[in-house]
Amino acid sequence: MSNKQARPVESERIPLKARDVSFSWEDTPLHWVPGDPFTTHTINVLHLLLPAGERWFVHVYKQVLPLIRDDRLREDVIGFIGQEAMHSQAHDAVLPHLREQGLDPTPYTAQVDWFFEKLLGDRTLPPGRARRWWLLERVALIAAIEHYTAFLGDWVLNAGELDRRGADRTMLDLLRWHGAEEVEHRSVAFDLFQHLDGGYRRRVRTWAAAFGALVFLWQRGARFFMENDPTLVDGRASLGEFHRSGRRGTLPTTGAMLRSVPRYLSRSYHPSQDGSTAQAVAYLAASPAASAARKDGS
Repeated sequence: MSNKQARPVESERIPLKARDVSFSWEDTPLHWVPGDPFTTHTINVLHLLLPAGERWFVHVYKQVLPLIRDDRLREDVIGFIGQEAMHSQAHDAVLPHLREQGLDPTPYTAQVDWFFEKLLGDRTLPPGRARRWWLLERVALIAAIEHYTAFLGDWVLNAGELDRRGADRTMLDLLRWHGAEEVEHRSVAFDLFQHLDGGYRRRVRTWAAAFGALVFLWQRGARFFMENDPTLVDGRASLGEFHRSGRRGTLPTTGAMLRSVPRYLSRSYHPSQDGSTAQAVAYLAASPAASAARKDGS
């Protein structure tokens, strides 16, 4: 059964382009949220998950391009691919800095690479129905994951508590540049899923798989960081601390995350109903990294 009731907010759609940003990490401390290693490392998990995850997005979408019958959607997907490729590179560039500070993420990133490249990678399937089924499953998974990257993007754009606590400006710019682009292209993955399939059962099934995988990988990554931080004697990550950090405003609240579930599963849902393209574009106009990329002509 297809979800035909989703109504996009047309004013929220803009042409997408990749911004060739770069960041310098030599002055960023290990705990870039001062005195708060838990918040630092919980957010740092992004640097471990996103390079492999967004390379996987790009790989799947390149396979999908020949199936797109709508010219405007094809243009959006091409813009999405460019932005996601840049996101992967930007987060990947943080990993050498972590190693220099005594946190080698290789044991964890090897598991993430296996998850995206092997478990969710291409399979040797006969041409036809089986191959298309696996491609559409991955398209639906990406739509579900993008619901949460857009959620996080909107959150970090509005996370004033990180500024009040003196979070490192370069790291905040990376997170907000990325978050703004996630808000900017938040409808593309869902629109592509609707265009190719749109089945409600598939949407629910792949949401459950994506949500479960993200929770598992994120808590595992936070635990990895806390346990291997060379400055902590008994570093631990817990759901209780996540909840308390949400109440302090340094991480998303548990309630906001739970409320995001029925929104995605509503038959009338469309990503353009959440977040603000105007806010995202305003940040991208002010972002130091994006501004430098414009001056360089990219």
